[in-house]
Amino acid sequence: MYAITGITGQVGGALARHLLAAGERVRAVLRDPHKGEAWAAQGCEIAVAGMDDAAALAKAFAGATAVFILPPPVFDPKPGYPEARRLGDTLVQALTAARPGRVLQLSTIGADAAQDNLLSQHTLLEAALRDVPLPLTILRPAWFVENAAWDVASARDEGVIRSFLAPTGRPVPMVATADIGRIAAELIREDRGGRRVVELEGPRRVSPDDLAAAFAAALGRPVRVEPVPRETWENLFRSQGMKNPMPRIRMLDGFNEGWIDFRDGGSHALKGRVEAAEVIAELVARG
Repeated sequence: MYAITGITGQVGGALARHLLAAGERVRAVLRDPHKGEAWAAQGCEIAVAGMDDAAALAKAFAGATAVFILPPPVFDPKPGYPEARRLGDTLVQALTAARPGRVLQLSTIGADAAQDNLLSQHTLLEAALRDVPLPLTILRPAWFVENAAWDVASARDEGVIRSFLAPTGRPVPMVATADIGRIAAELIREDRGGRRVVELEGPRRVSPDDLAAAFAAALGRPVRVEPVPRETWENLFRSQGMKNPMPRIRMLDGFNEGWIDFRDGGSHALKGRVEAAEVIAELVARG
């Protein structure tokens, strides 16, 4: 039986569907039992536990062949990342008490960056889980292609996508969530000991210009990229309600300056199957 956190999200949901299709037993771990009704209808066990409740998580993880850890996103963390530190402490307590067979953690590209940035939250969580005496696989996927969902409206209505990635012709590692879910389903079923890090990106690297071309093809109209000037980011993010925008700014700097990347330029990373253009076409079709 596989205990899956974050099952209501794109990656956790894709992972669960792959496991169910393979005839595996799945336990959906979620805070809101009402959100589990659709998964219960598909044959999942339901365990109610918030990611801040070590005792409930330990109960949810008990008896599992493997546990999938998907940390909830924190886009505006407090200085020092106390949210990530608390989550790490809670998960260590829960996993140590439950002692499942093994753990698969969804981390991210950039979790090994030396410079402080928004993804440093994952650095802290990786470090915390490495202290748990259980087999551990850390999956570090690239930038999600589905982040382009924010651009659908402007591409459709204005023929423009606004990009924080620059220069706009520079390809960066990206991956579709469908590939992440599929690879996660393979990794979580591998019966192996020890600790390992697996990097994952799409079949080819993608630039903002490539995304604009994909939008143009899907919409049947010209779409161009408009870079968001670096000097406007802090005021823009604060106007959107962020109180501590510097970690996000530094993350974007990391992609633009090249210090957020996979080792050896991705030569050791697994490569997905889903092209970015396929994801964009689906996002456009959804509206």
